[in-house]
Amino acid sequence: MTLSVTEIFFSLQGESRTAGIPTVFIRLSGCPLRCSYCDTRFAYEQGEDMAIASILEAVAQFHSSYVTVTGGEPLAQDESVPLLKALCDAGYNTSLETGGMLDVAKVDPRVVKVIDLKTPGSDECESNCYDNIDHLQPHDQIKFVICSEEDYIWAREQLQEWELSERCEILFSPCHGRQNATELAEWILRDHLPVRFQLQLHKQLWGDERGK
Repeated sequence: MTLSVTEIFFSLQGESRTAGIPTVFIRLSGCPLRCSYCDTRFAYEQGEDMAIASILEAVAQFHSSYVTVTGGEPLAQDESVPLLKALCDAGYNTSLETGGMLDVAKVDPRVVKVIDLKTPGSDECESNCYDNIDHLQPHDQIKFVICSEEDYIWAREQLQEWELSERCEILFSPCHGRQNATELAEWILRDHLPVRFQLQLHKQLWGDERGK
């Protein structure tokens, strides 16, 4: 059983509630989406085939208790589900970053799922799998990448329609280079939204995709 892996690296977590924590990232290859703001297009292509045991060996070299499986889109590879289970079994605090278009029902319940609900500005809004909302646990997170005021209004409507803040933590993130961060923060405060505002820490530090 193998997975196509673009890279395994050690960095600070740049997003989510564990932002700033040293984390091992397993970036799997391939993605069915083509989001307008994607900053990891290099992961679209085929990576190196690795067995789960080899991936665990590579992760262990970094001596970190936190591991994030990201992409691309990790769930595009069926073997990502047993990989996530193996990481949990090995004692890692494991999170999954998924674009939200594929079913998360089979993901190990110990995994923290960070599900991206695609906004209109992503050009992939129609790809959202809303059935995933029923599989949310309190430790999971829903992320909205806000590209414009239109995106903000849409995300606010989803927050209310699905009562998302009662299910798990909600993240609002300004799209790098497209949405002014201060403006987004002011909208959140004005509307008293029960969300966590976040910036991409890795881009503040290094200006690239590390930590995602």
